[in-house]
Amino acid sequence: MDLTALTELPVLRALEPDWQRAVRADRQLLFDIHHAVGGPFHVVHPPQFATNLTAFQEVLARRGIRGRVYYGKKANKAGCWLTAAADLDAGVDVASEPELVHALAHGVRGRDIGVTGAAKTDALLRLAARHDCLVAIDALDELERAGTIARSAGRLRILLRRLPPNAPHSRFGSADADLERAVVRCAELREHLELTGFSFHLDGYEAAPRAELAHDLIELCARTRDQGLPVSAISIGGGFACRYVRDEDWADFTRNHRDDWFHAGKRFEKFYPYAQQPTGAAMLEAVLNEEFRGRTLAERLHAADIALFLEPGRALLIDSGFTVFPVLGFKQHADYGITTAHGLSMSVSEQWKGSEFLPDPILIPRTADPDPHPVATCVGGASCMEYDVLTWRKVVMPQRPRPGDLLLYPNTAGYQMDKNESEFHQLPLPPKIVVTGVEGRWQWRIDR
Repeated sequence: MDLTALTELPVLRALEPDWQRAVRADRQLLFDIHHAVGGPFHVVHPPQFATNLTAFQEVLARRGIRGRVYYGKKANKAGCWLTAAADLDAGVDVASEPELVHALAHGVRGRDIGVTGAAKTDALLRLAARHDCLVAIDALDELERAGTIARSAGRLRILLRRLPPNAPHSRFGSADADLERAVVRCAELREHLELTGFSFHLDGYEAAPRAELAHDLIELCARTRDQGLPVSAISIGGGFACRYVRDEDWADFTRNHRDDWFHAGKRFEKFYPYAQQPTGAAMLEAVLNEEFRGRTLAERLHAADIALFLEPGRALLIDSGFTVFPVLGFKQHADYGITTAHGLSMSVSEQWKGSEFLPDPILIPRTADPDPHPVATCVGGASCMEYDVLTWRKVVMPQRPRPGDLLLYPNTAGYQMDKNESEFHQLPLPPKIVVTGVEGRWQWRIDR
């Protein structure tokens, strides 16, 4: 591919946090880690997670709103995030027995654990009751099972999950008629079930729909209190927006998107919105500032004395980790190259959404090329499957990748690291390496 053609390919350079730049600057560190682990690996940095979490907590504190931030554990399985959440008096949102036990083992108190997801097993409900966790009940039959289990395991704190009116085909939540029956049943079972409030979860990343549903839940709380149940909280779930690349790069990509930018003309129906606003804690501010009948959500929460719970996952992990793949080889393919990485696309891709993880990977050469020439390349995994492609898009590297080089995929902590991972070909899962700065140098360890 000639230089003119190279310049026509889009650039989606990731916005890198300072800690990642510093780790990259310590070139030998990543090669030393690779020497120790032998294959691909993930690098995670808990202090960045703590910064992100604190930003959400500070919004609630600044607005004088009672509430709790629950880290959505499904977004990343590393234990280091749980320790940070416990140290900052945050909650953790889990959906399985192993997740609940993992959170407890890292110091998260049972009363700070929320249990969500679809219908829970009896064992999970029993464990939640014994540890005073807060359980989101999804359906009437689950409510009955919870009541039965609470008779022997102990009183269970619950939220009733509402089906969003604008998402009638969602698998999650109860429609209004069932929700009304559930409230009546909670009154009958009050000796065993403590109805704390209501919850919902929305797809998408917009502030207004979340605020609108939150206003509805405040009114539902008022009606429920009239029935003698002192509900005191609502949960608005997750879906807080994140930014990965510059606005102008993302706008250029989406405006001029062409199939021939991708290996084999690969087509995708949609991509994650890699540049959007507001993001993270600023989006929480936007939700709280949304008005209903002349009053903001923050004002209505104050007036009704309702606590606000939220369950961000990706938004707490943004800028908190990256993934490194060793290069196995490079071959020319038509007017661009195919780089083969040691590892599988399942360890970093957006394949679980039938999409592509778009921020540009960064080449870290083992040795500098004395006569470097930029090349365009896609990146494939080491399996024998045609679809095992880490990067379908043709990206520009400063020089031809060579065996022994490293490819760094930035900002992968939020879902990309392990949502779709696989031990196909009996390849071990990439370990998570925790890095921390101590006295002017970097220390690393394998996450537990």
